[in-house]
Amino acid sequence: MNILKERILRDGRCYEGGILKVDSFINHQMDPNLMKSVAVEFVRRFAGTDINKILTIEASGIAPAIMMGFLLDLPVVFAKKKKPSTMDNMLITEISSFTKKRSYDVCISSSYLCPGDKVLFIDDFLAYGNAAKGIIDLINQAGAELVGMGFIIEKAFQNGGEYLRGLGIHVESLAIIESLDNCCIKIRE
Repeated sequence: MNILKERILRDGRCYEGGILKVDSFINHQMDPNLMKSVAVEFVRRFAGTDINKILTIEASGIAPAIMMGFLLDLPVVFAKKKKPSTMDNMLITEISSFTKKRSYDVCISSSYLCPGDKVLFIDDFLAYGNAAKGIIDLINQAGAELVGMGFIIEKAFQNGGEYLRGLGIHVESLAIIESLDNCCIKIRE
């Protein structure tokens, strides 16, 4: 997806420790036209997949997930990072955040993630795969079926994609970062 790759190279910022900031167009300030293009590409890549629900984690995955839900006329559910006092029948899992360097619980109501659901997970980043592992746990707890995972950006050098693909999961990443060595962004062609 050339428009995304060009934008990462132009506006992305790299920091020591394998951190890529794309907060000026993806996960703080968002470019709606880019999010639409991302959603259209995900729809294309998952065409023919039997999906009845799109799942993400708050907050950065919501924009591409909701755009995709709009295009496919499907409900979008997001796992919450704080347990609401009003949520009944909660499914909970723990996720370790690479960027925030802490663990937290995410939850979802079993009213919105149900047995028989065919779930596509959409998120902004795939690094070590910690969020994806937590989502897999929630889907399994619900008795739903994971049919695929889509990520805007995958950091290949952190091996989350390799792990998920090794499980036989259909993973699609729109831009794959090969390296951030010496704060130079190298994107797979």
